[in-house]
Amino acid sequence: MRLNKLALAALTALAVGAAALPVIAQEHAAPAAGGEQHAAGGHELLAPTGGWSHEGYFGSYDTNSVQRGAKVYREVCSSCHGLKLLSFRNLGEPGGPFYEARWPNPNDNLVVKEIAAMFQIDGVDPDSGDPGKFPGKTSDRFPNPYPNDIYARVVNGGALPPDLSVMAKARHGGAGYIYSLMLGFVPPPAGLTVAPGQHYNAYFAGDTASSWSGDPRHKPPGGFLAMAPPLATDGLVTFDDGTPSTKEQMARDVATFLAWASDPKMETRKKMGVSVLAYLAILALLAFVSYRRIWRNVEH
Repeated sequence: MRLNKLALAALTALAVGAAALPVIAQEHAAPAAGGEQHAAGGHELLAPTGGWSHEGYFGSYDTNSVQRGAKVYREVCSSCHGLKLLSFRNLGEPGGPFYEARWPNPNDNLVVKEIAAMFQIDGVDPDSGDPGKFPGKTSDRFPNPYPNDIYARVVNGGALPPDLSVMAKARHGGAGYIYSLMLGFVPPPAGLTVAPGQHYNAYFAGDTASSWSGDPRHKPPGGFLAMAPPLATDGLVTFDDGTPSTKEQMARDVATFLAWASDPKMETRKKMGVSVLAYLAILALLAFVSYRRIWRNVEH
């Protein structure tokens, strides 16, 4: 007996959708306990109180945290790190931290315009044709703080500061890794030699064996960074909503902002995925009922 084509198509579609769920879960779920939760430095990743709201099947970004994190990035991180894949207008698009329904076009968003104008962008004077630096527009991308990689290495002791556009996707642990790294600048243990211009971080991926004079079996975890602690003290940023800017709070917020920057369409994708799976489930049910009705008088 040949199955009803509608039923076969619907059941196949549902099976494909169900098969995709583990992939979606793996992408968005919180790090597992045990070894998989370990940062590259060898420690278990730190986690803020309450965890990360954007993880899991139905997680969403904490808008207030993303807004605060955008300010931490602008006032602390942007002097060394760019966001070359992100445009200012993305901040005002649906799902963005500064989206408002009264400005459906993010280029009209006054908050986004104000933020863009805080950055100086390479451009050309429309009257004289002379190149120069001009206040950013919503259509501009976040600028690279350095004119080229060679200059960036020269002023950073040979190290090239990475672009942060997809940093939360590029590191195991996502926001948790960034949060841990920001709080991982601790005094090096006795017996660990830190070279001039380097800084010990317990959560950075590296090898401390060559700098360790103690028992080789108990070398300290972590590695060395050319970057000095960016959140060395409390109060580096004044948050507009009055939230105390402790080191932990700033680290949490900038990690959340970078998680959003690496996947600004996450919430839209999750909502669409749930809708599609619900649709496929209903379609499969209708197809099954139709199949039973069509073949009800036929012996199987």
